[in-house]
Amino acid sequence: MKPAIMIPYTVLILGAVLMNSINCDASPDKGGKKPPSVVSSDAKKQAASTDDLSPDVKTFLLKLARQNLEAAVNGRPPVVPSDTPAVTKEFRGCFVTLTKNGRLRGCIGYLEGRVPLYEAVIENAKNAALKDPRFPHVGPAELADIKVEVSVLTKPVALDYKDPQDLLAKLVPGEDGIILSKGHLQSTFLPQVWEELPDKIDFLEHLSVKGGMPPDGWKTADVKRYRAIHFQEQ
Repeated sequence: MKPAIMIPYTVLILGAVLMNSINCDASPDKGGKKPPSVVSSDAKKQAASTDDLSPDVKTFLLKLARQNLEAAVNGRPPVVPSDTPAVTKEFRGCFVTLTKNGRLRGCIGYLEGRVPLYEAVIENAKNAALKDPRFPHVGPAELADIKVEVSVLTKPVALDYKDPQDLLAKLVPGEDGIILSKGHLQSTFLPQVWEELPDKIDFLEHLSVKGGMPPDGWKTADVKRYRAIHFQEQ
């Protein structure tokens, strides 16, 4: 069995306290400051159709996440905007990821839309700081060193395949977020995980093990895929 490793943007199903929420690991900053950016695309047409967030909307969501991160850590009520862009009222899956000095500090999100996007960002910013079970609560003294990232997801769709080779042929590294399901077991990797696990079989084996399956569990699992619009604070 492959050893468990800490992989950027991996996600793990949580319990009833955070219904439909999952936590993820954030990748280290690859160096240098950069503006909010979308994950690079090989499938140009599909990627273009998924990125429907303007730079102003991305800035709005990052600011909203930052405000609610600070409110949660300092014990203040959530910051709810009086005016929200129309696209942020749509029900969308999303994750809020916190990194500190390039290392994961917390990440919580929803794979599918259960509340409007702006509300999901508010909830997940708080949860990433205070309810990621892998980490102690973020403290006020840490806020200046934390970078906020947001990933907005497309709706997961079933990926039908004939056999393992057909599944491998259909995967798009760097673009596909993958959900594996087998009975009561489920796990997912966000698209950014391809940066750490570029080999398709390695990617799927680690995802299988993370979900409590044997390494080759992916060969007979139900598979869904989604895309992510990923952006972060400068």
